[in-house]
Amino acid sequence: MPTADDLFRATGDGNDGAQAARPVRAVADQPETTEAEAGPRKPSGRVRHDEKMTVYVTSDELLDIEHTRLTLRRRNGLAVDRGRLVREALALVLADFEANGDDSALVRRLTEE
Repeated sequence: MPTADDLFRATGDGNDGAQAARPVRAVADQPETTEAEAGPRKPSGRVRHDEKMTVYVTSDELLDIEHTRLTLRRRNGLAVDRGRLVREALALVLADFEANGDDSALVRRLTEE
């Protein structure tokens, strides 16, 4: 199967007197950073996401997410989609877990069950 770079390459024969064609990349190169340089975990926000994960939720959990999304819009003027809301919540939980380990809310909730 071809990669995205194979599918999105410059077209033309290059003989039109224009500047020599540079290779085109479908996704911009990101500088690599170590965990120490990156600092505390932050949500990705509104960027193109290359990875996908499917999560099944109950109808009550979905209604809670929608209610929160609409409340954020009504009270704070924040128009966020469900994916962004979930990524923000996930970032908060993971940051708490990194900072507090066994005393984090995540560990407490998972050990209650």
